[in-house]
Amino acid sequence: MIKIALIGLGSMGRNHYRILHALGEKVQIVALCDVVKNGDFAEPFFTDVDEMLDTAKPDAAIIVVPTFLHKEVALKCIERGVHVFIEKPAASTIEDAKLIAKAVKEAGLKSCVGHVERFNPVVQALKEELKGKEIYTMSITRVGPFPPRIADVGVLTDLSVHDIDLMRFITHRNILEKNIFKSRKIHNHHEDNAVLSFELEDAIVAEILTNWLTPFKKRTIEVACKDAYFEADLITQNLTEYSNFHVNNSYVVRGCHIKKDEPLLKEVEAFVTYLETGERGSLATIEDSIITLQVATEA
Repeated sequence: MIKIALIGLGSMGRNHYRILHALGEKVQIVALCDVVKNGDFAEPFFTDVDEMLDTAKPDAAIIVVPTFLHKEVALKCIERGVHVFIEKPAASTIEDAKLIAKAVKEAGLKSCVGHVERFNPVVQALKEELKGKEIYTMSITRVGPFPPRIADVGVLTDLSVHDIDLMRFITHRNILEKNIFKSRKIHNHHEDNAVLSFELEDAIVAEILTNWLTPFKKRTIEVACKDAYFEADLITQNLTEYSNFHVNNSYVVRGCHIKKDEPLLKEVEAFVTYLETGERGSLATIEDSIITLQVATEA
């Protein structure tokens, strides 16, 4: 049984708490940590990270604190030989993320960054469908209303990092060129509206539309290939293929089979497997997050 500490019990932290309990006997939650205890928990609770690490002595920690604290908390864990799962992005700056990556490597520890959309069943299915196909274009939309819980970053760091990572993860292609346009409409300090365009290897062109200005959530990926067009809905986990266009303006529509599941559950299960076997699977590396940060922060 792997002993895990959960650091940060905000909205996302509580989701991790629920998932860890759902894993049953695979893991043991040996400590919880946050600046304030807000709720009743059966597990030992700490308000100081150093005290928690020295007392509970976890094998691994899931870090779900605000982004600007990622480096400080991660380095404290690494110094004590604790494997780390860091919610995306790895850090608030590229330099901080590189420091974490260096510390992990020198300590010989396992690490990953929580890019949860990699584990969305519809993303996994789309990735499988695209194997062997020539990709022409990719268009990703991630929009919704402004989330009051976000105060320290804008849409580029909070939202677009999901899709910059997905773009590389799904296509297995590197970014050659990029253009990013952004604006601030309702947020006092950070951008809340952005359009990102990319040229990837093999002449693939891609775009990402993201904002906090839309009254409803929309999460879609559309991919045009040589022989088919795919439309994936990340919320409903539905994947549709359109193909075989004919002169009478008809085409074949196929609903791809998806075994629906909770992405965060699959991601945390993958982290536990990684700790047990060393098999990383689809988990994002700190280096993956650094590439994504380079795109988002250079804007």
